[in-house]
Amino acid sequence: MTASSSIPIPPKGVWVPSPTFFTTSSPSPFSATQPAVDYASQTAHTLFLARSGITGVVLLGSTGEAMHLSRSERSHLIKSVRKGLDEAGFQKFPIMAGVLTNGGVEETVQWLDDYTEAGAEFGLVLVPGYFGAGQGVWGEGQEGVVNWFKEVLWGMKNKEMGIVVYNYPGVSNGVVLEPEGYRALAEDSRVVGCKMSHGNISHHLQVSLDPEINHERFRVFSGFGQQLGPIVRFGAAGVIDGMSAYYPKTVVRLFELAQKDDLRPSERAELNKLQYVVSKAEEFVVKYGLRGIKEATYRVAGFGDLEAARVPVVARMGEKEWEAGRKKYLMEIEEIEKTL
Repeated sequence: MTASSSIPIPPKGVWVPSPTFFTTSSPSPFSATQPAVDYASQTAHTLFLARSGITGVVLLGSTGEAMHLSRSERSHLIKSVRKGLDEAGFQKFPIMAGVLTNGGVEETVQWLDDYTEAGAEFGLVLVPGYFGAGQGVWGEGQEGVVNWFKEVLWGMKNKEMGIVVYNYPGVSNGVVLEPEGYRALAEDSRVVGCKMSHGNISHHLQVSLDPEINHERFRVFSGFGQQLGPIVRFGAAGVIDGMSAYYPKTVVRLFELAQKDDLRPSERAELNKLQYVVSKAEEFVVKYGLRGIKEATYRVAGFGDLEAARVPVVARMGEKEWEAGRKKYLMEIEEIEKTL
């Protein structure tokens, strides 16, 4: 997991941005009307992923609702999962933790320092987006956001945490980091990769193939399993994919085939079938979002409490809504997952 330096490099493969689990059995220490974090379920689900061939877990990302947890809850969540992994023999299973501060350098550094102390190897840092793409505040070559990351790196106490740049225009005022921005950030050995949560495959490919980037220590991940085959075939490191929270083995198998250079005819046919099935099943996430991920994680994998949600998230899907989505998008991947 490390290069020649002491900076960790995120392993290639399928990572899961895990939902954060809450429980109706007890209230949050900060509000009598909000459910508490279910640390035991969080750990159990992460162990399920580790045993299913998943490469690493992302806690407290967008799917993990980091913005809905307090500072102490975020730290305790990471500590609990790290402890559970270590005790179960998964000492090398990596944790990446989301930083969704959206622009405050001091606050971003605080989150990262907390995460390092709690046991996370990587920080997934959201590109600042309070000022949208049309505000003209970034300067030529997106130097503003590059300088923002440099300030964050300078301020961190621990200089050995790997930073993964997180570009999610859907929650960042439409801001899209351009390929030249990644090239500039990749010059720093502590910036070890990126996650692009948008549909521009050209950006994924440009950054994955850029001859000026050292791809042994800068890894490109997509946030969408729909893009796994196309981007991995051209040098990307893998995906950080929400659907893998409940169908992990199918997505892992797709990755294994996508990264092979010499595919037998039967393997190529399997690759094509799996990419079709995964792409179709991802439409469930596109339509139902976080609520759908949490619903499926409970119904398919058996983790969570469908009545427990923190505002403004609506707790659960209706029975008819779930069955309609399942029948339209998930029937084929259900059958494949059972065989793996």
